[in-house]
Amino acid sequence: MGWSAAGYTFLVVLPSHLQSALGVSFREALPAAVLANLGFAASILPAGMLSDRIGRRPVMLAGALGVVVFALPVLRVLQTPGDAPGVKAAALLFAGALIGLMAGPGPAMLAEMFPRRVRCTGLGLAYALANAVFSGCAGLVITALTARTGNTAVPAYYAAGVCALSCAALLTLRGDDHREPLR
Repeated sequence: MGWSAAGYTFLVVLPSHLQSALGVSFREALPAAVLANLGFAASILPAGMLSDRIGRRPVMLAGALGVVVFALPVLRVLQTPGDAPGVKAAALLFAGALIGLMAGPGPAMLAEMFPRRVRCTGLGLAYALANAVFSGCAGLVITALTARTGNTAVPAYYAAGVCALSCAALLTLRGDDHREPLR
């Protein structure tokens, strides 16, 4: 859930939100998405490798908790006209990296959740449903709530709220599944 919602919010919806809600030009909004995606891409492999050593749950929890704590401050940095471009770039790279902490171990975590006889179906269904509900609807939900409330921080609240739910779900996982052979 959190991987889908935060990923879509900061990696896909952000440029249009910056343009429509904050009046940022297309020339400024598109590099924002590129920076967030660079942070995301740079963190996926190290996050997956770290999760092989210490477990999926702690790495994914770090990403989800990071989004809960930092989504609003990151959005505030982007909304503050006086902040230096370097500060905004660092905030975007950081936001992307937090999502990568969930995306790196995510596929392995999903595979480890299901026994071999239902692994493909379970993984595919869990992944597809989470993306359909929490990514597919993110743009619509964020745009509608921002228009209705006038609150330009809605993307941060959406990502943080769903990541908070993900934290609760992640706490139900066994912490040592990464050490067990897939059967």
